[in-house]
Amino acid sequence: MNTADWDRCLTHTRKAHEAHARLSEFCPFPDDITPKDVTPHYIAAADLFARDDTLVSTTYPKLLASVRTAGDNARWRETYKDTAIGQSFLDRFGCYALIGQGGAFDSAKMWAWFVYMPAGLDYPFHHHPGEEAYLVIAGGGLFRRAGKPEAELGEGEMMIHTAYEPHALVTTSQPILAYVVWRNGFETGPVLTDEVHMTGYVRT
Repeated sequence: MNTADWDRCLTHTRKAHEAHARLSEFCPFPDDITPKDVTPHYIAAADLFARDDTLVSTTYPKLLASVRTAGDNARWRETYKDTAIGQSFLDRFGCYALIGQGGAFDSAKMWAWFVYMPAGLDYPFHHHPGEEAYLVIAGGGLFRRAGKPEAELGEGEMMIHTAYEPHALVTTSQPILAYVVWRNGFETGPVLTDEVHMTGYVRT
């Protein structure tokens, strides 16, 4: 493990987090960070992320670069493996932890991931007990929440998901890299939301 790469990624993540007032209000960057070993696990989407030269950031270029570098030694997640989501999605959806389970650092106050989706991918409705914030680092996408209007968000913009709130993310003509934060509910991961719970979803 290259600890310098992880330390660099943590430094740029902290700067982006603390510079964003709304994100800092949602969850201050933790003061109890401790390093730990990472067991790398590579998936097809990691290759897509590494090669995606359409993914650029004018606000967070150093963070984007450090996320790419750390991705070479990350434990890429397969959250929805063995579900009905399909292999095409699994091969294109990328996510790895920086802080928390599977990440290079631990904290009792916050877990954090980086989520990558190429252009033209639908991340279907899912939910979890953890309260969550998405900060768009590069690219953009269409954020959907049950019972609320859709929101097209780009670089530097943020979406909050409340506990158990069904939400989804779709990319169209551009990819997205998002910094994702949970401030609680760490014990239970995300699950796909059954269509029966989608009453009231607003499509604009």
